[in-house]
Amino acid sequence: MIGFDIGGTKCAVSIGCEHDGGLMIKDKRIIPTEHDVSPYEVIDKMCALAEEMTEDFSGIGISCGGPLDSKQGVILSPPNLPGWDEVRIVEYLKKKYNGSVALQNDANACAVAEWKYGAGQGAENMIFLTFGSGLGAGLILNGRLYTGANDMAGEAGHIRISDYGPVGYGKAGSFEGFCSGNGIAALGRMLATEKLQLGKPVSYCKSMTERSYITAKSIAECAYAGNEDAREVYRICGEKLGRGLSILIDILNPELIVIGSVFQRSEDLLRDAMQKQIEKESLLYSRNACRIVPAALTENIGDYAALSVAAMAVE
Repeated sequence: MIGFDIGGTKCAVSIGCEHDGGLMIKDKRIIPTEHDVSPYEVIDKMCALAEEMTEDFSGIGISCGGPLDSKQGVILSPPNLPGWDEVRIVEYLKKKYNGSVALQNDANACAVAEWKYGAGQGAENMIFLTFGSGLGAGLILNGRLYTGANDMAGEAGHIRISDYGPVGYGKAGSFEGFCSGNGIAALGRMLATEKLQLGKPVSYCKSMTERSYITAKSIAECAYAGNEDAREVYRICGEKLGRGLSILIDILNPELIVIGSVFQRSEDLLRDAMQKQIEKESLLYSRNACRIVPAALTENIGDYAALSVAAMAVE
């Protein structure tokens, strides 16, 4: 199987196979995503890398940021891929190699990877949340990937959690605004500005001029060092995470929610506040049926995601 993981800064080509119920990555190559050439030139360079690694093109999976049309196999102008307008990548690769080809947005692809090979194995109803620089979701419902009427299912980051708060998904106070790497940094900047203007010290930001350097990682480092102001940023994030999850738990009644990236690294800073909100906001029977766990596939999840889409194409 071949996986194409297309991103705004780099594209990865991986070769893998299923082995003992898991997925083994046999080889991988990376190229920068050039924005001054046509998308098909970038695709051809990825194909050239794949041809160096394998002769088997029977199954190709593509993971790419949306919007896209997975049914027609078309990439539809993702914001991180300027110029990738109406790119008919599935048709292009089918004509080139005469194999099975499938396309999915990156959150859905990661959901399939965690479901088939990671923390979600055996689940019939599972939600995967990216919780990286943004917040996207992939839905496994009744043992199948659910994409909705036009591939827009799972846009959980757009849910408004509060009337006020950091902006994510073009909406102040959104789920993504609070629960993403960029959101945590923005929340930290808001709280730091408030304290610094009152002449109070901030552990993760010494002056007003340093606010642009605040990141989710730098706040977490201060939180783990025992600084209460940094821990408060993550407490608020955990509280909003619990509110957002309560909505998903009540509506979709999953048995499992798998959360990646920031949650994987900082679960202990988030879980207590998250759990308190879930107990406050969600239905008893629904929350009792649901476990919330960090993702199992870590650094190579993009490769697993693309190869999981390839496995689906072959099936």
